[in-house]
Amino acid sequence: MMDTEAFREFKTGLTLLRDRRAAKALPHMRRAVELDKNNPYYMSYLGVVLARSEGKWGEAQKLCDSAVRMKRNQAQLYLNLAEVYAAAGRREDAREALESGLKFARRDVRLTIAINKLTQRRPPVLSFLSRRHPLNRQLGRLRHRTMRLFGQAS
Repeated sequence: MMDTEAFREFKTGLTLLRDRRAAKALPHMRRAVELDKNNPYYMSYLGVVLARSEGKWGEAQKLCDSAVRMKRNQAQLYLNLAEVYAAAGRREDAREALESGLKFARRDVRLTIAINKLTQRRPPVLSFLSRRHPLNRQLGRLRHRTMRLFGQAS
């Protein structure tokens, strides 16, 4: 009975969070964690909601860290932890969290996508053209290959 109620609260909170209404999601996520204290997903998403709605970075990080320690092979928990770090302006910590997630949840492409979003990109070769312009794309690939050849690419 309590598990179903906890899941219902979690689902409601998750829907509100995805609709960018974190403040309204907070009581639902808190209730879900109250009803099922050992569920890492509930804890992790409560951390995300706290970070987004109230800016409580420390508390949010602790919740997400605990969730990751409870279930190390779940990519979503690492994504949530990285989101909390990124929202707090700690991009390097977010990247490290995602990279450690790759060690445990290797086959999840979402981690790689999130790492790529956090990685600083070089400016377009021809700044007067858009990044997506075919000339910039080809010159960028050439620059990347050249830099990799000389050991300067990251």
